[in-house]
Amino acid sequence: METTPPGSDASAAPADLAQALTALKGRSAIVTGSTSGIGLGIARALAASGAAVTLNGFGDPAAIEETRRQLAEAHGVAVHHSGADMSKPDEIASMVATHAERLGPADILVNNAGIQHVSPIESFPATKWDAILAINLSAAFHTIQAAYPAMKARGWGRIINIASAHGLVASPFKSAYVAAKHGVIGLTKVVALEAAECGVTCNAICPGYVWTPLVAAQIDDQAAAHGLPRDRVVRDVILAPQPTRRFATVDEIAALAVFLCTDLAASITGTALPADGGWTAR
Repeated sequence: METTPPGSDASAAPADLAQALTALKGRSAIVTGSTSGIGLGIARALAASGAAVTLNGFGDPAAIEETRRQLAEAHGVAVHHSGADMSKPDEIASMVATHAERLGPADILVNNAGIQHVSPIESFPATKWDAILAINLSAAFHTIQAAYPAMKARGWGRIINIASAHGLVASPFKSAYVAAKHGVIGLTKVVALEAAECGVTCNAICPGYVWTPLVAAQIDDQAAAHGLPRDRVVRDVILAPQPTRRFATVDEIAALAVFLCTDLAASITGTALPADGGWTAR
């Protein structure tokens, strides 16, 4: 009697979850926007799972170099940094090509780079709209277009787009961000369908509010703006849409990203996975 589903290979399946989560040794990953916050957390988790990594982003060069060095030494993997501007397609193409030269063609691509601006639609600056669409949406298209052909040729790849709860629902005054994140989810679905028979998956992770230095820095500003103490701002302003009333952690998002890169997630593709404390369950 046949016990293996058609189209599957039982011999390739990991024996258990622990084995699967260390199965990235020999893989290489590009993580955009990874010199801090969620992107850095994902890069750390991938390196801890055995993947070589290209970091990307701006910041103090000495601090970035120290982060790169620590990651490489802690996990025994190659780690490089690219300062590519994610609003510029030629720099994106160069980053993907340089990664391939140093570490081999990318097996894993995590599109995390993003910026935000909050303003009413009638006064939303056109330059901010263009920049947010370029970095939050168009950059993902350009990285995928550059990295996907090699994944397809090898018959294995993982593309993860960091979207947002705002890719599933809207909030006032965030027209460009909401439009871009909805677009990211649409792009995710199209790539998943095109890659469905190529061993390449494409998924979007949709975080709610995640505790990062950027969010922490907003609390005092919000407290002053609303005339409220910090704890009230956290609970009643920032976390008001999030039923758990707690921030997700960078480690939670990173663990989900790593799982999506394993063979245990081979059938998960074209999804928008909320990690939002129940925000979009309403």
